[in-house]
Amino acid sequence: MEKPKVIILKTGSTYPQIRDQFGDFDAWFLRNLDGDLDVTVLDAVQTPPTSAPNDWAGIVITGSPAMVSDKAPWSEETARWIKQAVEAKVPLLGVCYGHQLLAHAMGGKADYHPKGRETGTHTVRLLDSASSDPLFSQLPAEFPAHLTHKQSALELPPGAVLLANSAFEPHQAFRVGDHAWGVQFHPEFTEAIMKAYLEVQFPDIVAEGLDAQSLLQGVRPAPDANHLLKLFAEYLNARAMTK
Repeated sequence: MEKPKVIILKTGSTYPQIRDQFGDFDAWFLRNLDGDLDVTVLDAVQTPPTSAPNDWAGIVITGSPAMVSDKAPWSEETARWIKQAVEAKVPLLGVCYGHQLLAHAMGGKADYHPKGRETGTHTVRLLDSASSDPLFSQLPAEFPAHLTHKQSALELPPGAVLLANSAFEPHQAFRVGDHAWGVQFHPEFTEAIMKAYLEVQFPDIVAEGLDAQSLLQGVRPAPDANHLLKLFAEYLNARAMTK
């Protein structure tokens, strides 16, 4: 059986000092996705996708330093393609920026969170709706996850199923249709990467009135959040076996 063809839409790059130490966004996803996939990375900032969405068995959309609400041409073009992918029922996982872009593409709203930045390791809580979800039903009711964002999916798309929240963020995870998921948290982050983000952000975090030292000390492993990428890969492989 051929490996499922998966495209990672890279929607930006991390801080240079983090990239020098850990590689860039695509490397983090490649490390965490199951090995039985045929993965292509596309820099959507430079070249928004033009292939037919159903040329792919699965789609992953990374985080980004960009803001969805800026509606950059490359981002809006990618959003239109994402809408086509969802309508074609291609399995899709959007992370952070990808989560917000999925919400925007499908008629929701992405913009700055009214309470400002969320960063560090925080607890994600599943809702009852997650018990029947193909991915989230395999995760515990509560788990730690790494986060760093200023914007959020403030309004979910019509008909979307909310799957998870947190004390700060009401829309930590959702599904639209049967096969497209958005997660605000970062399943691709390691503990070391989360610490590196906080160290880079430290002056800004302090200026915003947050306890940067406490956030650094609070970083802990997030294996269940990391496991989401493996669950998505397994989902793609299971679908491929039925075709």
